[in-house]
Amino acid sequence: MVDLLVVDDEYPIRESIAMFMSEKGHQVHMATTVKEAVIEFEKAAPQVVILDIRLPDGSGLDALSRMQAIDSQSKIIMITAFQDMETTIEAMKRGAYDYIHKPLDADELEKTVAEAIESFEADIRSEKGQDLPECRPAFDHSEIVGKSREMKEVFKMIGMLCQNRATALITGETGTGKELVARRIHLSSPECHEPFITFDCSAVVDTLLESELFGHEKGAFTGAVNSRPGKIELAGLGTLFLDEIGELPLNLQSKLLGFLERKEYMRVGGKTVLQSRCRIIAATNRDLEKMVKEKRFREDLYYRLKVVMVTLPPLRSRLTDIPDLVSHFTDKCAHELEISPLKLQDGCMERLKRHAWTGNVRELENIVVSAAIRSRGSVILLDTIDSLLENETAVEPAQAKTQSLSQVESDHIFKILESEGWNKTRAARILNISLPTLRKKIKKFGIDES
Repeated sequence: MVDLLVVDDEYPIRESIAMFMSEKGHQVHMATTVKEAVIEFEKAAPQVVILDIRLPDGSGLDALSRMQAIDSQSKIIMITAFQDMETTIEAMKRGAYDYIHKPLDADELEKTVAEAIESFEADIRSEKGQDLPECRPAFDHSEIVGKSREMKEVFKMIGMLCQNRATALITGETGTGKELVARRIHLSSPECHEPFITFDCSAVVDTLLESELFGHEKGAFTGAVNSRPGKIELAGLGTLFLDEIGELPLNLQSKLLGFLERKEYMRVGGKTVLQSRCRIIAATNRDLEKMVKEKRFREDLYYRLKVVMVTLPPLRSRLTDIPDLVSHFTDKCAHELEISPLKLQDGCMERLKRHAWTGNVRELENIVVSAAIRSRGSVILLDTIDSLLENETAVEPAQAKTQSLSQVESDHIFKILESEGWNKTRAARILNISLPTLRKKIKKFGIDES
């Protein structure tokens, strides 16, 4: 049994937790504010803390940092009624043991506390690192949306991975956001100002893969008129994201393994051994374990890549996240398309939740963007959603996701202009934008009657 500190300004919650934990044999201490919590923490030296995020005199995150500075061995479990990605990641970055949400489930709380105690006893001599510096992208296109249990686990993993430079493997179906997760790990790390380089192993012909990855010297092969750095060299002290790692040929798998083990490599045609401290994050939608059994992927490389594994859930297994995702994408459309924020007609959300989503979050974004562009007012109609979803099932997912946002917008503006006989005033009214904005978009996309 341990000393346990409960910090929450809501009397019923604080007393319920205290009573529940006392019945389990723990010595319970209580506080209601950040100030009281820090004083009680210093006095009682609890092994486990249950700490609310929002307190009357400040943030539980500040209390977390101050407690960590006093004793980094204590296990601090954050609780909150407010669910968002940033707070979850920040709490894990600052050294929280876990992060659970209200209303609290007694079984989950008991299990988490028991695991915290076990962890405390196992690594009592270890100390956590210092807080990482704040680092925010200029525009938060890196936001990952989700409140489902599956996504909470992903946020926790991001929070843990951004504290170190461990090699990681991200798995998940196409469209689940593997690159987004890799980028978020990088942006939340101390090396966030270093390069984030993406290399799609399936997008380069086999004969050029080695050169693209490791670079080449002048004259190394026909067409190599100049020396050129590879993706590893360009990543510097940052992150190299290897997408579709399952497509890497066996001969290059061996060379990649050598680099991971020694952090050394040579350019194609080179004689000088180069070193790199870049972090490797790989991703795949393939079953690498099956590929290992079939001798199509090196077993040693597989285990070297999966030092830490992050598995992204398909959208169909987290349908409760769809409303938040739709809100995020409509806000994104409003920003990028220079239109007023759109609402959805009643019934749209239920229709979206009934869809199969074989293309996952990427497919959902494509639907929302297409619907926003096609909307002739401030509301996205159910008929529009229905029509788009029916068309989506008629094509392959890979085809459905090839159009960029700009391409979809350009095509739609062209169709409206054409249907209105190239009368820009009427077209602008239908598109729900001003005439000057329409002219600007026509110029931007190079749209003409021919």
